[in-house]
Amino acid sequence: MSEKPIPPRSAEAATLARELRILLGNFKRRMRDQTRAGDLTLAQIFVLARLEREGPATVSTLAREAGVRPQSMGATIAALEAADFVRGAADPADGRQTLLSLTDACREVIRASRLAREDWLLNAIETKLTPEQQAELSRAVVLLQRLVE
Repeated sequence: MSEKPIPPRSAEAATLARELRILLGNFKRRMRDQTRAGDLTLAQIFVLARLEREGPATVSTLAREAGVRPQSMGATIAALEAADFVRGAADPADGRQTLLSLTDACREVIRASRLAREDWLLNAIETKLTPEQQAELSRAVVLLQRLVE
């Protein structure tokens, strides 16, 4: 039996993929520069995002999800505790475990950071793009959403 040949990838699509990867990386850095998140390591950002999204977790759980050793995660957590971003409390189901959660101060920093990023982005859209370009960007957002689904 003969196998169907795999069609060659288009050079245009390959170029678009590379340019989009670079652009999104630069975009992410610009967004991070607008907030205090620029002061945090990627590991710290991972922990804060995970705790906000899914709730309290142990150091072991966070380490497993991040793909690092518990000792490395312990250092990350220590820095976040020193910054008053996370706090530990006894796990009600297993008192030997400590559940880490975000502090109210951290939740406020996250809220303010989001507002700062949105404000920066709104200002950039309004000052750098014409109404027609804004409509084009809106259509592009729909396409980007399709890519991540």
